[in-house]
Order: sequence, then C-alpha cells, then structure tokens
Amino acid sequence: MRHRTLVVVFTLFLCLSGCSQDYSLAPPADSEKITVTVKLPQELKTETMWVMYRSATCKSISHGASGQRVEQDGRHSVYKEFQRQGQSDLYQVELPKDGGGACKWHLANVTFGVVHVDPAQFGENVTNGGGGGVVVIFDHNNSPRGGADIKVDGDLTIKKDYYPWIDEEFLGPYKKTVRLAGERNTYLKYQALDAQQVYFEPVLHSEYVIYSIGPKVKKNGNYTAFTYPDGTTVADGKWHPNFLRLQTIRTGRAADCFSRRVTPTAQTAAHNYYPIGCPSPKNRDLDASP
Repeated sequence: MRHRTLVVVFTLFLCLSGCSQDYSLAPPADSEKITVTVKLPQELKTETMWVMYRSATCKSISHGASGQRVEQDGRHSVYKEFQRQGQSDLYQVELPKDGGGACKWHLANVTFGVVHVDPAQFGENVTNGGGGGVVVIFDHNNSPRGGADIKVDGDLTIKKDYYPWIDEEFLGPYKKTVRLAGERNTYLKYQALDAQQVYFEPVLHSEYVIYSIGPKVKKNGNYTAFTYPDGTTVADGKWHPNFLRLQTIRTGRAADCFSRRVTPTAQTAAHNYYPIGCPSPKNRDLDASP
C-alpha cells in the first residue's frame, strides 16, 4: 500500500513539474519534405522505418555518475510503414523536415531496411536476421546507430549488392536465421544534410547463397564455418562472410577490382574505381555499388 502511495505522489510531482509541456509533433503545412524510396526485388520486403526528430528547445535532462546535471537535445521517435506506389516495385515514405510543435522539432535521422518476405523458404523455423539496414542522418548529430561512414552532398542514391546468408547457431539458444550479406554486415550509414530524395535499391543475388554453421562446443580453435557458393569452406575466426569473396565468385573478377577510394576533399559517397586489368563492368549488375 505504501509502495502504491509513493507511485501516486511521484507521478503527481512529475505532472506538476512537466506535464503541461506539449511534446507532440505539429509539422507546418509548408514544411519541406524528404522522400525515402526503396526499390524492392520480389524476394524482399521493407521493415518499419524508425524516424527520429530532435529539439534544442525541449531538453532531455539526466544526471551523470557524480550527480552533475546533463542536458541533451530532446528526442521524439515515430514509426512509418513504406507505401507501395501503384503496382510498381517502388515503396515510399514522405517525411516533413520541420516537425514543428512547441518544441520546434527537426528531422534528425531515419533507420530502415529490408528482409526476406518468406524466410521459411530456407528451412523450417528459419527467421529473418539483419544485414539489410540503412541509416541516413540529416543533421550534425549521431544516430542511435552511431555516426555516418559516408557523407554526401545533395540527394542520396544507394544501390548495393546482397547475398542470402543462412546462419545456424548452437551455442546459447539454438537459432537459424537468413541474413543479407552485403558491403556492411550491419547498417550502411550516411549523412545527407541537404537531401530531399533518398533512394535505396538492394540488388539481391538469390542464386548465390552462403551458409554458416557455428561451433557446438566453445573452445579455442572452434570457429564458425562458412560455405561459399563455389563449395569452398572457410573457418578463419570471423563472424561474417567475406563480401569481396562473394563478389569474386559471382563476377569472376579479382577482389582488387572492387576496391574503393575517396579523394581527400570528397564529401560525397566513395566511387568505385577499377585498377589495370579490371575494366569497369558493362552493366550495373556486376557491381551495384554507387
């Protein structure tokens, strides 16, 4: 009974000290919009988009280890589903850049991605894992997934290769998942301060499947074994597949042909280049990276 009384008193104190503040979004009708478009292959579907707005007006107050007061920009999360555009393979979310409201919210970042439509096609009790995620940051703050790996000017176009990765784990609770093996094994992370259009096209090479089986006993020298589409098996202590090896198996081109470089002053996404003996592919299917 005393515990309930304390909860009521604490709740009343919070309301008296802050419940009058309106933290809701109220985008103005003339707010600039950002459109995020995903072009989907038949085997994949979009996940729910996590949208974060920030406010320098409505601060988030916490206390450090020494009891000091710590102020940070307020955060407001909303979740959006991609909408199919007619009967096309394009799916979109439109977001107001100005979140408005008493807190003067602004669009800070979005997190979205793709997974397999039917993971059960890869076996009984197979579930979706990660690998097809994208983070785009629209301000100068980090996202919940950290900072950007690539900065771009203007609109952002992302076209990347992915491979189905069937992973079976025995240590801890048994699980079997289908992930997307790509250039990054977690999230592609970009900063696009001036973007009005974000376009993501995952290119799935479904005929090139990679399999991994984790160790059944935890001891030194027991590593996850990866079996590549060409039949070779590698257990080198890494937790993820070798993406360049997959690219080489599919295209027949050396791993060096997929190297990347960025000029010292570049603020845009890195571009592929092709060393001597590695001519640029005649079609984008050979290397979907922008």
